[in-house]
Amino acid sequence: MSREVRAFAVTVLTLAALGAAAGLLWSGVSPRAPYQVTADGTVLADPSTQALIAADGWFAVITGGLGLLCGGVAWFAARQWMLPVLLGLCAGGVLGAFLTLWVGSAVTIGAVTVEAAVVPGAKIVPGALQLTASGVLVSWSLLAVGFFGVLEGMHGYRESPLRHPYGEPL
Repeated sequence: MSREVRAFAVTVLTLAALGAAAGLLWSGVSPRAPYQVTADGTVLADPSTQALIAADGWFAVITGGLGLLCGGVAWFAARQWMLPVLLGLCAGGVLGAFLTLWVGSAVTIGAVTVEAAVVPGAKIVPGALQLTASGVLVSWSLLAVGFFGVLEGMHGYRESPLRHPYGEPL
């Protein structure tokens, strides 16, 4: 029982550490939406900006790519403890995505500012990263578990006696 718990914990903690690194990467490559400083606070300077959608896209690409990578590595590395590692991929993917969001929103690396057409003399500042499409939070765990399942299904089919139904030699 302790080996299964250890496999689960190692998987979750590894994905959490990758989530912190992914947050730094997301902060570095995602464009920031321009905000205009007014007397009432900051408002979106250019309502037609695509920077908010681009931040969601970069988040999905980074976490989805890590999901595929983690699912493949987990399947090849954990042949003895399939179920704990699979559950760890699911829980660790969600935790890693939330850590990516938290670190990426808190840390500003390479603030890429999108220009906005505003009144001359207005103060424009880059906004903090945020997700407008919260559904991308599950891309990491969904792709990790899905790819793990595809690899296991292909392996199971290759080893299955049903593959040669008429007693053909392997």
